[in-house]
Amino acid sequence: MTDRRDFLKLAGSFIVGLAIGGAAGYSLAPKEEVTVPTGPTETTPVEKEEALKAAWIYVGPIGDLGWTHAHDVGRKEAEQAFDWLETDYVENITEEKTEGAIEQFINKGYKVIFTTSFDHMNPTYRAAEKYPDVMFFHCSGYKRRANMATYFADLYQCMYINGLMAGALTKTNKIGYVAAHLIPEVIRHINAFTIGINEVNPDAEVYVIKIGQWFAPEKAREAASTLVEQFNVDVLAFTEDSPATIQYAQELFEEKNKEVPVFSHYSPMYEFGKDVVVSGQVARWGVIYKDILAKVYAGFYTTTNLENVDYWYLLSNDAVDVGAQSYYDELWINPKYETEFSKITVHEKYTGEAMSLLDLIKLRYQQMKDVNPTFDPFTGPLKGKWWLGEGGTVLGKEYKTGDIVDIPTGVRLGHDDLWNMGWFLENVIVQE
Repeated sequence: MTDRRDFLKLAGSFIVGLAIGGAAGYSLAPKEEVTVPTGPTETTPVEKEEALKAAWIYVGPIGDLGWTHAHDVGRKEAEQAFDWLETDYVENITEEKTEGAIEQFINKGYKVIFTTSFDHMNPTYRAAEKYPDVMFFHCSGYKRRANMATYFADLYQCMYINGLMAGALTKTNKIGYVAAHLIPEVIRHINAFTIGINEVNPDAEVYVIKIGQWFAPEKAREAASTLVEQFNVDVLAFTEDSPATIQYAQELFEEKNKEVPVFSHYSPMYEFGKDVVVSGQVARWGVIYKDILAKVYAGFYTTTNLENVDYWYLLSNDAVDVGAQSYYDELWINPKYETEFSKITVHEKYTGEAMSLLDLIKLRYQQMKDVNPTFDPFTGPLKGKWWLGEGGTVLGKEYKTGDIVDIPTGVRLGHDDLWNMGWFLENVIVQE
């Protein structure tokens, strides 16, 4: 068993530095200066071995096979990696129940609390104020304090890669998207998906239906059916925490011999639609959880230095990937469709070089996976319209609902512009 003295010697292997307020590797325009301990200080823990108790608060059921399932896989990976770690979790916690769930874990002696939904942000912040001797890590939010950090594994690069595939597969030039909610995260992913589509098929449009729940299999299926039957879409993607959209597409294939390719979301869902799943996105939350918990145990993260810790993990950090068969496959594409992509010729938009779509997919994937990425989907020219709420900012400029957002050629959006995205590209059609 590795005790704390040995662990402090090994901890450097876990320290990968922070970029954009948190994780290593990917550098966009920084939103703030980030300060993180880099070695043992006066906060170095005593040499007594004791278990670190960490608890997870989930917004949905671990059986959803989507968001919550992926987080729980990450929890288990951390527990298996560290024999000094003791974990527990609670499922189906709404915003209203969050503080009560936190209190129960604190009463049981848990000193590290992970809350995993944007809805949990405000109650987590209140709990952090009330319990300054407990460390809190909130997923997808933006509020931090001395004992509360934030973290996220973002899929927008993977969504862009999926978009390259979708744009080549559509024959009607109409692609459907089932959205749980239209918050900045989902809007960012829909736009990235659309950018990929447009790169290979500028005539295609993306039709979006919002269902208003994160986990709602029946509503997701109904929305998918509406998109196919009423809007004539012939490719589907989704943000909902079940494989319902995939199951619907597989049934179309088996019962009506109608092929509607679909992209898996957050967890490997290939088994639910082997004839129709093209690829998808997977989140490896264990990468983040192991990094955080290693630094907590080593004494690098304390209840006094988390205010500027904001993980923003992307392809370059191995926390997300393109795939649908396994959490651990890299750039997985259903062989049925991979063969098709190898026969489609496209032109790289910057150099004009002719190549197969499969080669373009591999090129973009590698460009974004490099430690210093040389490509980002959100680079102008991009044009759309502000949609969310009463307005917001892009590149420091104020916009209100309905205003045209025009990103100049060569200008790349930074972290804050991506994190707070409230505008849709002009060929995204939201069904209100």
